[in-house]
Amino acid sequence: MEPTGTILFNTVGRAFYCFDIFAVELPRQLDEDQTWSEHRLTDGVSINFNGQFVDDHKTLVYISERTGSPRIFLNQSEDIDAEHLYSPPESLFHDRPVIKNRRLYFISAHEQPEKPFTSWSALYSTMLDDKTTTRLTPYGTVDYSPAVSPSGKLIAVASYGRKAWGGEFHEIDTDIVVFSESDPTSRAVVCQHGGWPSWWSDSILYFHREAEDGWWSIFRADLSHDFASSPPVVPVRITPPGVHCFTPAAVHGNKRIVVATRRNGKNYRHIEIFDTESQKFQPVTELLNPNHHHYNPFVSPGATFLGYHRFRGTGAGDSAIPYIERVNGPVKGLNMVRLVGSFPAFSPSGDLIAMNVDFDQNSGLKIVKSDGSKMWTLFGNRIGFYNSWSPAHNNVIFTSIGPIFESSKAHVQIARVTFDPTHLNPNRKEIHSEIKILTREDTGNNAFPSSSPDGKFVVFRSGRSGHKNLYIVDATIGEFDGGIRRLTEGAWIDTMPSWSPDGKLIAFSSNRHNPENVEAFGIYLMEADGSGARRVKVAGFDEARERLNHVCFSGDGEWLAFAANLGGVTAEPVAYPNQFQPYGDLYAVRLDGSGLRRLTFNGFEDGTPVWGPNIERHFSMTEDEEHGLEGEFEDPLWIKCHV
Repeated sequence: MEPTGTILFNTVGRAFYCFDIFAVELPRQLDEDQTWSEHRLTDGVSINFNGQFVDDHKTLVYISERTGSPRIFLNQSEDIDAEHLYSPPESLFHDRPVIKNRRLYFISAHEQPEKPFTSWSALYSTMLDDKTTTRLTPYGTVDYSPAVSPSGKLIAVASYGRKAWGGEFHEIDTDIVVFSESDPTSRAVVCQHGGWPSWWSDSILYFHREAEDGWWSIFRADLSHDFASSPPVVPVRITPPGVHCFTPAAVHGNKRIVVATRRNGKNYRHIEIFDTESQKFQPVTELLNPNHHHYNPFVSPGATFLGYHRFRGTGAGDSAIPYIERVNGPVKGLNMVRLVGSFPAFSPSGDLIAMNVDFDQNSGLKIVKSDGSKMWTLFGNRIGFYNSWSPAHNNVIFTSIGPIFESSKAHVQIARVTFDPTHLNPNRKEIHSEIKILTREDTGNNAFPSSSPDGKFVVFRSGRSGHKNLYIVDATIGEFDGGIRRLTEGAWIDTMPSWSPDGKLIAFSSNRHNPENVEAFGIYLMEADGSGARRVKVAGFDEARERLNHVCFSGDGEWLAFAANLGGVTAEPVAYPNQFQPYGDLYAVRLDGSGLRRLTFNGFEDGTPVWGPNIERHFSMTEDEEHGLEGEFEDPLWIKCHV
C-alpha cells in the first residue's frame, strides 16, 4: 500500500523570505548621482523569485510558490495578474525560467536519476504554442542555471556533468557547458569551474566562481567560432578582489554587467552595476533598501530595466503568510503540509500541533490549531526544542529545554509540560503550564524525547556517559527513584528516536556504522527493549555519505519519513539565503528499506517531519501579532568576508 496521512514539516527560513520581484530603470551610463525608483512586479502575497524579462515592457517570467510548489508564471508588462505556464504536471520543482523565440527553458527535478546522491535537476524546454516539452540535459547528467544567447542559437548551463556528487553544499563543482539549441546532444565544456552563466553576445559569456584568493568574482569566457572542438578556454577575471560578486547579468550593448555583491563590513547582499572598462561599481539597491538582501539580478533584452528579488517589506499585509500551508506532494493520499515552526507534534486527536517557532532564548513551546487559525504560548523565556505529544493524554507534551546543537555536556533537560486544555480558547494568548523536569541537572545533554503509545515512558538521547546514546525514562516520575534505563551503549551517536504506534519498535538516527564521521547518519530500528538493532538499508546506502535524520513512523507503522541528502543539490547554493544544513529533502521508505519515495522538491532545507492523520481542511490566517516578519535572514555563512 502507498503511504497515507499527513506529513507536517518545516522548511528552514523559507517563511521569513517573503520574496517579491522588483525592477528599476537601467541608466544608459554610470552616474554617481543616479536617483532610483523601484517598482514591485509580483503579487506581494506569494514567494516569487528568479525572474527574467521577456522584453523591454516588463513582461516577466519567474518562479512562484503560490500553488504549493515552485512553478513558472508569466506577468504581462506591469500587470501582476500571472499566467501559469505549462510544464510537466509531475514536476514539483522549477527554477531559472527563460523565454526566447516562443520557447520556455527551465530547470526541473521530476525525473529520478539511476543512483542516489545525484541531483535530479535537468534542463527542459517547452514550445509555448503547442506545449511540446523536451529534455535537453542528457540522462545521467546534472545541469543548473540555464542562459540563452541573444540570438537564441546557443544555450549555456552550469553543469555537474555525469560525475558522482562529492557531497559539497557550498560551491558545487560545476563547469560552464555550451550547446546548440538545434543539437543539445553535442555539448562542449567551454570553461572549467564556474556557475550562473550570462551571455553578453553569442561569443562572450560571464559567470561566477570563487577565485583562488577567496573572493567570489565574475569571469569572462571568450568563445571561438569552433568552440565545440576546442579545448576549454582560460577565463579572464573581471571583478577585482576585495568584494564578493555573484550571479552576473550581462548588459547587452555596452561594457557593463550587473552583479549581486557582498562587501567587507556589510551584512547584506546588494545589486550593483559594474563597468568593465572603468572598473567602477555603481550601487543600486543599497540606496533603496540598505538593510535587506537582494538576489539574482537580471536585465531586459534592450538594457532598459534591471530586476531582482528581495524581501518585500514589513508594511501592512506585506509579509503575512499562514502558519500552516499545503505543499504539493508526489504521493496521492499523502498530504504534505509546511509549518512555520520546527519540531511539530500532533495532539492525539490531530486538532492541535505543538511546535517551536525558533531556537533563541525566548523560543519556548507553542500550540497552534491544525488549521493555522490560532496560536497559544505554553511557556517562553527559555529555549525549547523537539516535542512529543503524549498519545494517551490531551494535555501532556514532552520537550527538550536548553540550548540546541551543543556538546554532550551541555545542560539540556527532558521536560513534561502539562496544561489545562479548556484554557485553549480564542480569548487567550498564553496558557499556564506546569513544567516537570524528568532528567537530573548533572547529566548533561538530554534531548529529542518520544513518548510511548501509552504515555508511560519517554525514549530520549542523552550525552551523560560522554557519548550520545538512547535511554528510556518514566514519563511521570522521571529518572528519580530509578525510573530510567539505558537502551544503547557505544562510542557513537544515537539520536532522534521515534516510538512506533504499536509500541514494539524504536527508530533512530545513528553514526554507529562509522563513529568517526559525526555528519553521516543512517536510520536504525530496534525493539523497544533495546535489542535487535539493525540498519534500514535505504537506496543501496553509502554509509560514508548518508545524512538521514528526523525519522518518524507513519500512523499504521508501515512507513518511515525522514530528512535526507539523497537527492544531492537542487540549485546553485550561492544564489540562495543561508541554510543550516542545505538541500535536505523529505523521503518515505518502508521498514525493510523498500519503496523509497521522495516527498519534497526545493532549493531550501526541509526537515523535522511528523506523520499524523489526514488533514483535509482549509488553512486559515492567524491574527497572532507575533507572526509579523522582518525579513531578517542571513547570507550563506560560508561566504567569508576578509579583514
